[in-house]
Amino acid sequence: MTTSSIVLIVVIAVVALLLIATIAWVARNKRNQHRHAVADKIREAAKDETLQVNQREALADETAAKARAAQAEADVKAAQASGLQQQAAAHRGEAATSRDQLNEQLDRADKMDPASQTPETPRADDRKEHQDH
Repeated sequence: MTTSSIVLIVVIAVVALLLIATIAWVARNKRNQHRHAVADKIREAAKDETLQVNQREALADETAAKARAAQAEADVKAAQASGLQQQAAAHRGEAATSRDQLNEQLDRADKMDPASQTPETPRADDRKEHQDH
């Protein structure tokens, strides 16, 4: 082989290597551009979803605040109901005591004068029956 043939083969080999390197570099750049475009689309979609997620979080926070307010109101109502039940029990006890005292007075009056019971004054048997209710 002649020197010019060797030089030509070396030049062709170098050109082929440069061509292969250039094709690989272009392909890599294309791939990177495509990945960049896909990443931008993903970021844009995430940005759009961020707004929706923020709105859902705000709604959840608002609903939680309403639930806390309703629970606080329910607690107040429960405390009021408990107080009213205690008042009712106290009134019931006072009424029972008053009823017992009234019955004692009527019994004493009946023992003093059993013949003079009036229609407005129930007999001792009727009073005991009313007391049981």
